[in-house]
Amino acid sequence: MSATTTIVTGDAAPRAAEPAGRRFDWGQPFVYLVALVVAAVAIGPVVYVFLGGFRTTADLNADPAGWPDPWTVQNWIAVLSAPRFWGNVFASTLLAVATTVGVVIAGIMAAFVLARYDFRGRQGLYTLFAAGLMFPLTVAALPLTLLLRTLGLHGTYLGVIIPGIAFALPTTIIILVPFLRAIPDELEEAAMIDGATRIGFFWRILLPLAKPGLITVGILAFVASWNGYLLPLLVISTGSLPQELWPLPLGVTQFSSQYSQDTGAVLAYTSLAMIPALVFFLLAEKRIVGGLTGAVKG
Repeated sequence: MSATTTIVTGDAAPRAAEPAGRRFDWGQPFVYLVALVVAAVAIGPVVYVFLGGFRTTADLNADPAGWPDPWTVQNWIAVLSAPRFWGNVFASTLLAVATTVGVVIAGIMAAFVLARYDFRGRQGLYTLFAAGLMFPLTVAALPLTLLLRTLGLHGTYLGVIIPGIAFALPTTIIILVPFLRAIPDELEEAAMIDGATRIGFFWRILLPLAKPGLITVGILAFVASWNGYLLPLLVISTGSLPQELWPLPLGVTQFSSQYSQDTGAVLAYTSLAMIPALVFFLLAEKRIVGGLTGAVKG
C-alpha cells in the first residue's frame, strides 16, 4: 500500500469555510438605529426636565437647551420644603396603594373563578372583561361623573379608587387567568385528597404559584394610579378637597400654573413627581417582564 504525500504551499492552502452565523446582517444596524431613536424620544424629555431642575429660571430663558452652569439645588430645596408637595405625595400614595390592593384582591378572585370553574357563560364573561380593554376612560367621563355625584362620592378619594380598580380589572384578569389555568389540575385533585377545600387550595397552593402574575398586575396598577391624571381631574379637582391634598399629577398642573414664571422650580417639582414611579418601575422591570412572559406561556 503506497501513501501519497501532498505538499501544499501557503498560497494554495484551503480556507476554512466562514460560519454562517458570522455573516454581517444589514438588518441589525437598522434595528439598533430605530431602537436608539425611540429611546432618545422617550428618555430625552425626562432628562431635559430633570436637568432643568438644576438650572435657574434666568439661565433657562437665556439658553433653554443648555447644560446647567452653574448647577443649583435651590429649586429642589424650595419644592421639598413646600407643605403642598408632601400633601400631594400623601394623596398619590394613598390612591396608588388603595387602588393596587383593590385591583389585586378583586382581580385574583375573579380570575380564579374564570380559570378554575366550569360554568355556563364563562367564556362570554371573559370576553366581556377583554372588551374592557377597548373602553377608554374618556368615553365614560360624563356618566361616571353623574354616577359619582348620585352616590355622594364625587370629590372624594373613594371616587377615584373605585373607578380606578374597575378600569384596571380587564388588564389584571387578562394577565392572571392564563397563570391560573396553567396550574395542573392534578395539584388541585391531590389537595382535595389530602382534605383541602377549594378555599384552602386557593390560599395555600394557588396564590404562591401565581405570585409572579400578582406582582406584575400590582406594579402596573400602582404605576397607572400614580401617574393617573384624567380620573382625579374629573373627580377631585371639582370637589371640596384643598389643593394641598390633590394627587401629584394635579399638583404639578396647579403648581406650574401658580408659579409659571419660576420655570426651574416647576421642572424640579415635575422631576420629583416622576422619580418615585420611575424608580419603582425600573426596579420591578424584570418582574413585570417575567410575569407577562408567564401569562403568555400559560
